[in-house]
Amino acid sequence: MASSKKSNGSPLKQLMLASAVGLQLVFATFIGFAIGYGLDSLFGTRFLKWIFLVFGLIAGFRELFKFARK
Repeated sequence: MASSKKSNGSPLKQLMLASAVGLQLVFATFIGFAIGYGLDSLFGTRFLKWIFLVFGLIAGFRELFKFARK
């Protein structure tokens, strides 16, 4: 009977993939906040940084879920 568990290679490769996903979550959040902060500065508003922070979080978690499906 074949095992349903797939092996993605060495533990080092798996560690690199997991850390890449973690970095993607952090960077997507930071980039979303930075874009919102820049737009707030440009337009003189105070709410865009929070909206784009949420967009960054959504993008980061989307990548996390895509990785988990693999």
